[in-house]
Amino acid sequence: MSAKILLIDDETNIRLMMKLTLEHAGYQVETAADGPEGLAKYADGKSFDLVLLDQRMPGMSGIEVQTEIYRRNKGAKIILITAFGTIDLALEAIQAGASDFLRKPFTAETLRQAVTSAIERPVTHLNAVPVGLVCREFTRAAINGFSFELESESTDEHIGDLTCIFTVSRGAEQVGSVKVILPAYVMELVLAQTDTESVPGGTRFWQAMCEEALANYLWQNAQLPPNNLLRVEDLTSSLQRWLESVLTVSLAD
Repeated sequence: MSAKILLIDDETNIRLMMKLTLEHAGYQVETAADGPEGLAKYADGKSFDLVLLDQRMPGMSGIEVQTEIYRRNKGAKIILITAFGTIDLALEAIQAGASDFLRKPFTAETLRQAVTSAIERPVTHLNAVPVGLVCREFTRAAINGFSFELESESTDEHIGDLTCIFTVSRGAEQVGSVKVILPAYVMELVLAQTDTESVPGGTRFWQAMCEEALANYLWQNAQLPPNNLLRVEDLTSSLQRWLESVLTVSLAD
């Protein structure tokens, strides 16, 4: 029997497009126009294998609906959908239990792949795992269907560049290894901008920055970088926001 999906989104056209796309892929799809309707249809969750949940909706936000779904069913699988250009809500969403993210606008193929990936992934209880001091736990999340884990890291003895290699998967299938290079001059720029001689967490901080760079690339492009290589050339606006949130969390902890 094909998987059954509950789609909660207040935009009629997007709801219809997603429903038709997923039904064409062989899924059973039920829809709801807002959080309360979605929760009424979800009930105890035993009838659904996956929930596709829009973040921005009138009345109840996606994170509020997500929290209630997890209260009813700790094993629920949810893809949180947002139109934000970066994953600014990720920290809050992950703390509330989110493990999968899909960015609007997306193609039909990206939607299908994200759904397949989410259904194939084993259930994880992220809301029971504390978010690290300086890490948004992107290695525990799936972005546009992709998830990744740190495979290895090394530092160039001469120039100080940090290289992190991540294993990237879609569902249960590995799709490649991506090398993320964080140059020494960018690390010096971070230290200068934060007016500090060291960062909280030491090497883990820089690894998390590489995670953030890869997560944002997958978020913006829904594909691996060319030649599976990503070099952090400067502090983009998304990395700037990440630094601010990381330091805020660190100081609070």
